[in-house]
Amino acid sequence: MKSFIDVSPDNDFPIENLPYGIFSTCDNPSHHIGVAIGNLILDLSVISHLFNGPVLKAHQQVFQQATLNDFMSLGIPAWREARSTLQTILSDDDPTLRDDPSLRARAFVPQSAAKMHLPAEIGDYTDFYSSIDHATNVGTMFRGKENALMPNWKYMPVGYHGRASSVVVSGTPIRRPNGQTRPKDDEPPVFGPCRLMDFELEMAFLVGPGNKMGDPISVRDAHEHIFGMVLMNDWSARDIQKWEYVPLGPFLAKNLGTTISPWVVTMEALAPFVVDNYVQDPQPFPYLQHEDKYTYDIKLEVGIRPDGSDHLGIVSRSNFRHMYWTMKQQLAHHTITGCNIRTGDLLASGTISGPSEESFGSMLELSWRGSKTVDIGNGASRKFLQDGDEVVITGYCQGKGHRVGFGSCVGKLLPAKSLQ
Repeated sequence: MKSFIDVSPDNDFPIENLPYGIFSTCDNPSHHIGVAIGNLILDLSVISHLFNGPVLKAHQQVFQQATLNDFMSLGIPAWREARSTLQTILSDDDPTLRDDPSLRARAFVPQSAAKMHLPAEIGDYTDFYSSIDHATNVGTMFRGKENALMPNWKYMPVGYHGRASSVVVSGTPIRRPNGQTRPKDDEPPVFGPCRLMDFELEMAFLVGPGNKMGDPISVRDAHEHIFGMVLMNDWSARDIQKWEYVPLGPFLAKNLGTTISPWVVTMEALAPFVVDNYVQDPQPFPYLQHEDKYTYDIKLEVGIRPDGSDHLGIVSRSNFRHMYWTMKQQLAHHTITGCNIRTGDLLASGTISGPSEESFGSMLELSWRGSKTVDIGNGASRKFLQDGDEVVITGYCQGKGHRVGFGSCVGKLLPAKSLQ
């Protein structure tokens, strides 16, 4: 497969990928649906008339919207037809765009000239806790090796309902929160800026069609409701969380901000990189069982760039394939009560850690609760994040002569607000 658009082998956005996003430009501040190809964005609002297949011909207006929600709600037949149309008109042997300079001039925008926005209207956000290495690490720190995993962990995808209003697109600064902490266990709590600010390496998926309240989504059909994936940094105030989380779990420590990458990579683009699911022992309940592969070889990196520095120090190299619970299991479990999931809902993996120290997905693990420093290069080190630090998460799947990537998920940590 080859496009008439020149794409280098190390570019995240070849014709095999074609992720969706929402963008605007200085000349046109309205939000448009775009598809990334190389260093360009194809504006689907300009070429909506070209989606004239049996499914999309009656739904061309979805490409004129300011979010992906209407398109995602159409389901797999529409998604496949759109991908087929895009790959056809972007191929080097199709004249539709290649030989129409006027249409090309209107349809393509340099990524460098675009401002990216949240890809969907996110009504609800759920964060799971599905990495066994991460859960084991954290449990070992606080409860010891013998009690690292809670009794329920291998029986269900544990999760909590997060705050959708503070999900932001890559590039949005995140402010260090103020809150209650208890630095010394034998003294009363104190109020002030978080001291143990952390990142969490995660991925998340956007829901396509939803379900009616009272009708669970079967694990066998869950893939029909999963549109695509993004990178995520679920910022975490560790000291605030330690004091507040008993008995109801994360609250203020997690509602300060969650950053996602702007490009949504579809499940069809990821399909060539599927790998065996994690072997689960004990076998989960039947409503969580599926034999088809739904885990992916996605290489992930996290870097920290100190304020005023050009150097990005890589602190973590992990992989999505380490996940214990699959996305299908997460969605089936989420809805087993009859909970209604809606188009645009965001469901996250939880921190992704691998079995080796370099693959740990948070500073909490990398510094082992602050007991050691993490080298970020140029003579600098960290235990937790400092004001001005920029956290950069990247991810991609490696194909033969091309990569299917997600771009980057970037956020800079600002100082806490003074409340005096």
